[in-house]
Parts: sequence; C-alpha cells; structure tokens
Amino acid sequence: MKFHPRFGLILLLSISAYSQPTPRILTPIDDRATVRLSGNVHPLARPGFDLGPVSASEPIERMILVLKLDPAMQNELDQLVADQHNPASPLYRNWITPEEYGSRFGLADADLHQITGWLTVHGFQVEEAPNSRSTLVFSGTAGQIAETFHTQIHYYRVNGEVHRANATDPEIPASLSGVIAGIATLYDFESSHGEVAPRPISAPELTSGSTHYLAPADLATIYDVKPLYANAIDGTGGTIAVVARSNINLSDVQSFRALSALPANNPVIVLNGANPGAIAGGEQQEATLDAEWAGAIAPKAAVKFVVSASTASSDGAALSAQYIVNHNLAPVMTTSFGLCEQAAGSSYSAFWNSLWQQAAAEGITALVAAGDSGAAGCDVPSETRAGGPLAVNVIASSSYAVAVGGTQFNDTSNPSQYWSASAGTGYASALTYIPEAVWNQSGSVPGGSQLWAGAGGASTIWTRPSWQTGTGVPTDNHRHVPDVSLAASTHDAYIMYMDGGLWAVGGTSASSPTWAGIMALVIQRTAANQGNANTTLYPLMARQFSGGAAVFHDITSGNNTVPGLTGYAAGTGYDQGSGIGSPDVFLLVQHWSDATQPSLNLGLSATSASVEAGSGVQVKASTTTGGTFKSSVALAVSGLPNGLTASWAPAGIASPGAGSSALTLAASSKLAAGTYNLTVTASGEGITANASFALKVAAPPASSSKASRSSKP
Repeated sequence: MKFHPRFGLILLLSISAYSQPTPRILTPIDDRATVRLSGNVHPLARPGFDLGPVSASEPIERMILVLKLDPAMQNELDQLVADQHNPASPLYRNWITPEEYGSRFGLADADLHQITGWLTVHGFQVEEAPNSRSTLVFSGTAGQIAETFHTQIHYYRVNGEVHRANATDPEIPASLSGVIAGIATLYDFESSHGEVAPRPISAPELTSGSTHYLAPADLATIYDVKPLYANAIDGTGGTIAVVARSNINLSDVQSFRALSALPANNPVIVLNGANPGAIAGGEQQEATLDAEWAGAIAPKAAVKFVVSASTASSDGAALSAQYIVNHNLAPVMTTSFGLCEQAAGSSYSAFWNSLWQQAAAEGITALVAAGDSGAAGCDVPSETRAGGPLAVNVIASSSYAVAVGGTQFNDTSNPSQYWSASAGTGYASALTYIPEAVWNQSGSVPGGSQLWAGAGGASTIWTRPSWQTGTGVPTDNHRHVPDVSLAASTHDAYIMYMDGGLWAVGGTSASSPTWAGIMALVIQRTAANQGNANTTLYPLMARQFSGGAAVFHDITSGNNTVPGLTGYAAGTGYDQGSGIGSPDVFLLVQHWSDATQPSLNLGLSATSASVEAGSGVQVKASTTTGGTFKSSVALAVSGLPNGLTASWAPAGIASPGAGSSALTLAASSKLAAGTYNLTVTASGEGITANASFALKVAAPPASSSKASRSSKP
C-alpha cells in the first residue's frame, strides 16, 4: 500500500484494526441438501434449440467459481473504495494490492480449503487460488458437473451454430450458500466483440467520397493531444492492459506503428493458459484493433496484451480480465466485449461487478466499450430490426467501470474546413476539432443500415452511484451508461493494419482502447493511479457547467434509436447517447486535479414563485460539494425589500456541507405588489455559490383588504 507521509501513522493504526475474514462454513458440506442458484441459464438455452446432453466425458475447462464476501466485509470494502476516491479522506488514492484485498476481504483460509477439497473430491482440477481469494478456477467433465451441481450440459443449435450450455440452474450444498455466489457461466455463448464492418483500404487512401480515415495523428489533432506531446506527456513509464481472447500477429502492430509514425514499442503478449492463436475473422480483428489503438494515443506507454482461450464454460474475455486485476498488471485496462444484462445471469453479473470493484480498490481504471447496437443492447448490430428490450452491456454497467460510448463527426457540409487534401506524417490529414453527434449508422437514419449505433441506457441491475450527478443525469435510481465517448463511426473510420494491409474499422471497440491511452496520459501527468475515473470525470463536468475549464465537448445532437426500438437523444450535459461527451485531452489532463479542489454548488427547487401580500412560499435549497470541501455551509438571502422576510429550516448545512434546507419567504400584507429579484447564497471554506429567485407579489383580493380594514378598532 502507498502511504501519504501526513497520514502514515493514522493509516497504519487503522489498518491494524481491520477485521480479518472469519470462517463462514459452519456445518458439514452435504451434497444431498442443496440450494438452487436461480437466474443462471442462458436465454438461448431453450428447449426448442436443444439437441440433447453432451457426453459425460466431455471436458469442461476453466470454470470460474465466484466467491461471496461476508456482508460486513462487503460494507467495509464499499466504504474503503469510497474513501480511496474521496479527496477529503486520509485514504484518498491509498490503493491496495491483490494480496491485501485477499487478506482483508477474500475467503478465510479454512473456507477456501473446504471448497477446494469439495471440488477435488468430485474429481475437478482446481487451479491455484488467486491472491485476491475472490474466485476459484476449476476444470472437469460434463458428468462431474451433473453430479456436483445437479445440472446437465446440453448441445443447442442457435443460428446455425452448435453451443454447449447448462440446461437448468446449478445447485450447491446449502452449507456453501453463504460463501459461493455461483459459477460465472456454464456455457460457451461468448460476449460479442464490437468492431464495425472491417474492410480493406489501399494505402495511402485518405478519402473515399465524403469518408475520411483516422490515423493516430488525426485523433491527436481532433482531440487536442499534441500540446501534451510537446511537453513530453506521451505515456512514458505507464502501462495499459488489453483484454483479449485471440492472439495477434506482432508484425501487424509493428507495421501499424511504423505507418502511423509512432515509435517502435512492441506490446508484451501475456498468455493466461493455452495459446488460442490468432483466431481468423472477427476475433483476430478485434484483438488487433485493441492492441494497436491501446498504444496509439499514449505511444510510449507499455501495452500488456493478455490472451485467454475461451472454453466450453468460460469466456476468454472474463479469464483475461480476471488475470489483469488479480495480478495488478496495469493502472489502466480496456475491454471491448459486451453481453446484455438480461442475458448475463446473476452469477455473471456479480462476477463483473466484483471484479471491477476490486480493480477500483487496486487503483486500476477499467474502461469498457459500451456496445454497438444503440439502445438495443441484447441485439446483434448486424440484425436489421431490434427484437429485444432496452438493454445495456453488463460488462460496462457496473458503477466501478468507465463505459465508453461512440460519436460521429459532423463534417459533411464543409469537409475542407476539417480535412486537408493530402496526407502528412503518419497519414495525418485532420486540421482541427470536428463537431460531433451521437454515433448512429443504423437503419433509423438516412443512408444507415442494421443496428449500428452507440450503446447506452439505464441498467436494470445496478443503482445510480453517488458520483453520477450533474446536468442532464436522470434523477431516477438507475446506473446510466455510457460515461464518456469518442469517435466510433465508420464514416470517418479508424485505420488498422492486419494480415499485410490496412483496414478501416469503427465501433466503441475502437473508442475504449483509445480512451485507455488518454487515461495513461492523465496518470503520467498526475503521477498517480486513478482507480475509478468516473469519480473525477463527473465532478469535472459539474465544474465545466459552473464556469470551469471546458474539458469535454458536450454532444447535443443525435440519438441512439435503432429500427424497432426508440433510444435516447443527446442533450445538454449528460445523456445516454454520448455520456458526458468527448474530451479535449489537453484540457482534461491539465485540469484533472481541479476535481480535487473544494467546490460548492447550490440549487433551488424552483427559480420563481407567485404569492399574495400577506402570505408566504417555501422553496427547497440544496447544496452539493466536491473535492476536499468538508465545512459547514451558511445560507442567506439578499435583495429582500421591507415587508419580505426569509427564514431557514435548518439555519445552515452541517459539515461536510452537502444537504438541504427549506427557505420560507413571508410577504407582509403591506408589501407592495411587484416582482422582487432575490439572490440566495451558500458559503463555506471561502467559496460562495449563488442562485437567483424571482418572487412575484400580488396585492391581496379586495375582499381580504376590506375585511382587514373592518377588523380594525
């Protein structure tokens, strides 16, 4: 753990007081007394697709057993992660290692020993437990699964492909229900990879009609990265981890970097288990795109490319992501795979949320592509019409991940304003920032087809985290995605080098690794891991709307509606089509620490009201704070005329300054009719926040006046 000198003694004392995991398996493991783990059958494992059970000897490898935290330990972990991301806390940015995570929050040794023994008795081979002690990876056969978990593995034919999946929900001994959340998956329906319609292009083809192609130098111009390069902010000393389930040809990355005028910097390929090789088709394309663009914006950062083969029960993407987090491999990681929440199952959802929370506790920023089916997250982008509900990507919807959406450039009306007619070094042709809209190339827009559009919407699983606030954020209690965006349209496609030539690609699979490079620049500039970057990104948006630096391009046009399903329109501030927006990278990096400065915001439940003289009105004033703000807040009203009084309940907001108070404005019967413009003020820590309120006072009805006069002696 990293200690700040000022708080070292406090931290050492508090850590020594932390409770350690205690054994929770308190009764013998009885395979005859079981509980069902409901909600863990894939929706495509339907009777109508069923081809019957697989052979009992069929190998089922590398299943992920998801272990459950003790509720008290979960509360402690929640508080730790909140404190690590709170600039006012002495634990701010004091990240823990996987070993510390395991010793504080993982399963007790005795319980881990019992579970391992139980699996071994049933014939499974159990891999060494990770230091985090939050999962176990084990292998066996279909017959052993049927005997141990009371569910059969069947073949299913879906869209012409044969898959293997559990036919019913698995069961576990009741004595283990307090320590096992479930098996991540027992099927080979993989999460989808998301690159959009790769097609070969001839070098140095820069323009095809109104379509242009994005080289790393173009992104550096459009999103204002170049001033950072001029000051040696280029990723030096940083590391980006890439989640993959297909290998790549290293020579492709070398050619991409040479053609793009990037310095030679080979990714380090990390094999987690058997080498799947470069799987031809979409898998290789996805892997190559991620490997090349993860190192494109931060060209001197190291790229660790983690490859895990998918099995009959586990997605290679899940195995790779788990490896990165459990080995604390890099401060930034990118994942370009997706599965809708409704298809994930409770165990798989818990797996991703727990993994990303562990990543946040270790100081890892987990970036995940939001998806490419617009608001129809359960549908494949290549479908012509959405058949599913509004849905989002379960890998991205955890509040501990940064979901990356997509935009498209509005450059068709005057392309010469934004693009040069000839290429510069590294195929560079962009001239300046290009206005953006929500990415939508689906059949719902002229010239579009299928469902290709930036994903986004409301989670059906996770509630809205405390940091997801600000202009445009829905006030419901759902977690909303995406968080941020970047170019994703094939109208101005990313270039990629593969199999001896250049390709044009798009999708949020390009946006996420590119954002990983941006985060590597942030980390180099701040000399600190950032953990869950959303806890800084949203406060920066709030500061921008309060007069702070314009670190985001606010996307206010377009939507992610697709054929068959109405999505979400862009608007001021946050929206479910583009999130906060795309970055001005130079300003983002330069002003990143602004979010840690104390801030105070004031809002009123109404900005105006009408009353009669002799009566009153009540307005709710609410304060929100950010950064290191932690004092009490004084409330006041100025501009009051004689005959108008103000009172507060409570009189102020107690430390740490966030809360609400009821403001009552009482107009005397003698107050002249008219409109009175008032200023409501909140102040604390030397900061003052103002809000305007207009009170329109009308004369009392004549009958009331007469009654008042007749009552006088």
